Amino acid sequence: MPEFITPPPVERGDRVAVVAPASNVPASARFVYELGLERMREVFDLEPIEYPTATADPEWLADNPEARAEDVMDAFRDPDVSAVIANIGGHDQITVLPHLDGDVLREHPTRFYGYSDNTNLALFLWNQGIVSYYGGSTLLEYAMDGELFDYTEEYLGRALFEESIGEWTEADVFTDEAGDWEDPASIETTREIEQSDGRTWRGGDGTVSGRIWGGCYEVLVEQFLADRYVPDADALDGTVLVLETSELIPDPAVVGANLRALGEHGLLERFDGVLVGRAAARSHAEENPQEWRAEYRERQRDAIVGVLETYNPDAPVVFDCEFGHTYPTCPVPIGGRVEIDPSTESVRLL
Repeated sequence: MPEFITPPPVERGDRVAVVAPASNVPASARFVYELGLERMREVFDLEPIEYPTATADPEWLADNPEARAEDVMDAFRDPDVSAVIANIGGHDQITVLPHLDGDVLREHPTRFYGYSDNTNLALFLWNQGIVSYYGGSTLLEYAMDGELFDYTEEYLGRALFEESIGEWTEADVFTDEAGDWEDPASIETTREIEQSDGRTWRGGDGTVSGRIWGGCYEVLVEQFLADRYVPDADALDGTVLVLETSELIPDPAVVGANLRALGEHGLLERFDGVLVGRAAARSHAEENPQEWRAEYRERQRDAIVGVLETYNPDAPVVFDCEFGHTYPTCPVPIGGRVEIDPSTESVRLL
């Protein structure tokens, strides 16, 4: 395992780089992007600096992974930039990784924020020993419809301005409703909010602590198939796996089957604990009723627990954590340390 560094915290008034290392919204949805920049300025007192990819066409980005990599490295190199913020996720960031220079990133460690497809970049940074943050994207957390969740403002603020996030408490409410990025008026209306039943605790009952590794389930599957950027198995000993599924709403049986394959590969037993983000159960393309969504999340919990009971029964597993494709979120430090205490049902990001 590499020696890890948490890049210095951001300070209010600092310049932050806005980039699109994954995908982007089309020009017709620029109003969402502009809201994200406005919130950076007005809520967090940041000065967003737009890099070339930040406003580039999504199709152009898909054809130019080298340009996406260059924006990331230029932002890390800039001594006046305190953080690098990804606009949104995507589906092909793995093609960007061959164009990154790990030496550049190690020489200029900077706080990086992004989720979903940005798991690729987070794991690349993990291999360089640089802590990054899973969450805090321009078009999602900053540009949330209606107004920012108080929870997001608190935990995104901690992830920006503090050395560590500390006690990670539960949110009272959540939403997995997709935003309407075809109607500029939509950003004035709050998405459908549901009351949270809190986190679900399964697995072992012993307190564990370890360094965080993981991200979006669909990207992790790609990473293990490519087998180019996954660390050696020994480097994962004693770590804590974070895992969440995207708005693709994967079949829980398929999620369980892929995890079972990792178990047969001898990898699941390496993790001392598992944190699972609350599953998104609807999307722009698929609207499902509330009862179906609740049942889907329960099927996913059962599928994951069923596999872990076989391959790592002593690991505590915490479901419905606030990260990933439902909101509000806390940016999880990939490469940072976490303590999980089942006796008090508490999680601390150290």
